Amino acid sequence: MSTPIYIGCYFEINPLKPAVEILIAELGYAGFESFVETEKGVEAFIQKSEWNEDILNDIYILNSEEFKITYTKEEIQQVNWNKEWEKNFTPIIVDNTCSVRAPFHEKPEVAYDIVIEPKMSFGTGHHETTHMMIQHLLKNDLKNKKVLDMGCGTGVLAILAEMKGAKPIDAIDIDNWCFLNTIENVERNNCECITTYEGDASLLMDKEYDVIIANINRNILLNDIPTYAKTLTKHGMLFLSGFYKEDLGLITDKCVSNDLVYVTSFDRNNWIAACYKLN
Repeated sequence: MSTPIYIGCYFEINPLKPAVEILIAELGYAGFESFVETEKGVEAFIQKSEWNEDILNDIYILNSEEFKITYTKEEIQQVNWNKEWEKNFTPIIVDNTCSVRAPFHEKPEVAYDIVIEPKMSFGTGHHETTHMMIQHLLKNDLKNKKVLDMGCGTGVLAILAEMKGAKPIDAIDIDNWCFLNTIENVERNNCECITTYEGDASLLMDKEYDVIIANINRNILLNDIPTYAKTLTKHGMLFLSGFYKEDLGLITDKCVSNDLVYVTSFDRNNWIAACYKLN
């Protein structure tokens, strides 16, 4: 198998926070596969086959007047992704209860210890959206609940759901790398109740869940909320993230039109994670 050629984009950002986190999330949704934070901003990498000259046009933060962002790009023959993320991946602890760490990190004394190798997948827990979705799961009873992790990334949310007693659990991602990485991380955490699928919301036909977790992006959520609502059991819970605070009204209106009611939300650095319940 030939080594894929990558495009590296090197962003300089001022001010850095919270722009770096926002930019990484937006680039991840656009198809960039790996990121390295630097003193001046962030380096982002995408396969040349996925790159086009217009791909950055829809990155919201690049057009924001709040931040000054410039970039250069180059073609790269080969990158050792494992070394790149190992240099920059530090363990996190959410609410003193759940840790997300790599195998080479020391095991902390917490109730839920998740070990992952994210590589090129999105969902280490460092980004605000994943962090807040972990918070939601920690605060809710998942025992014996049927759970869907839609857009599973590294599988970290599905893994936490099983640790909290959920079963069975489906984890779905349209990206092949995320699909394979989730399988790897599920095995690493000795999970027995998670089934991983490669695909999108079309896989949900005839499925039924008590809890659905979807950390994707605004446009995909708006498109798929009707499917999620049809798939939830009575009084089922829907946790959504991957969008900005100013988009909460749009998301809530779509949920309400599909018989879902707003319950609560967390917000961090302009990102939001909201909880809805089916009537």
